[in-house]
Amino acid sequence: MSLPQKILNSEVGRRRRYVRTGSMEGVFSGKEAYRQHFDPKGFFNVYMLCGSMNSSDCDPIYAFLQEMLHKTFLVDGIQGDTLIDIGSGPSIYQLLSACESFKEIIATDLLEQNRAELRKWLKKDPEALDWTPMVKYTCQLEGNREKWKEKEEKLRRTIKQVLPCDVTLANPLDPLVLQPVDAVISTFCLESACDDLPTYCSAMKNVGSLVKPGGHLIFAAIMEENYYMVGSHKFGCLYLMPEMVRDAVKGAGFEILWSQGFGLTSLPSNCDAKGTFFLVAKKPSESQ
Repeated sequence: MSLPQKILNSEVGRRRRYVRTGSMEGVFSGKEAYRQHFDPKGFFNVYMLCGSMNSSDCDPIYAFLQEMLHKTFLVDGIQGDTLIDIGSGPSIYQLLSACESFKEIIATDLLEQNRAELRKWLKKDPEALDWTPMVKYTCQLEGNREKWKEKEEKLRRTIKQVLPCDVTLANPLDPLVLQPVDAVISTFCLESACDDLPTYCSAMKNVGSLVKPGGHLIFAAIMEENYYMVGSHKFGCLYLMPEMVRDAVKGAGFEILWSQGFGLTSLPSNCDAKGTFFLVAKKPSESQ
């Protein structure tokens, strides 16, 4: 057998294992590894610190995501009273468009260190992470880059709570029980929290249970990634492709309204991601 054919067969076998299990050879990082080793500031400095946030000098994945969120909330007009963000991390960028469309936002994360960073930003702590470039970029998408300070204040007013969450629980907000809400957003969370495809599908159902009938799920996932680095620590990810995300969302009882992928033309040095996948889905009304 020629060397190219051996390589091809190896890749085919690798893909077949993925299709059966939803997992590649990456090492899964459990909750305790995140609690002990995940550094919010290190994560921010590697993945979020992006200069003036122009398309030429920003991480393309996050520029793409901001554009998709702008379309979702301000062009397509998805709105309501309450939105829950599942797996916020230390980040606020994913909520900058949403605060124009919802009266109340609830941010959540598994890690206390991430929730602490969110509270610092909400309180204008001098040591808080500086999201100004992404705020300005979002305002640019909305037509006025100079309104970034007003945008920050609006988001601070709209985020009413910062809560613990665990997507592997039937009620991710346990022990708190909330009435289902108008929309749930989750970006780049479940692939880090789940070690195989069945767990991922179960987590999607758990997250989806927070959405009321007729409500929406706004979702983004990293594609074909086995790991990412924060400082010297490697965190494993569930290797996903778009059809797996679609199937999990449908299996959670949602109808996909639209989706869009974004592939990277050059691979980053701090992870092995190949791109990202974004979708908007709706939970059918009880009358349907």
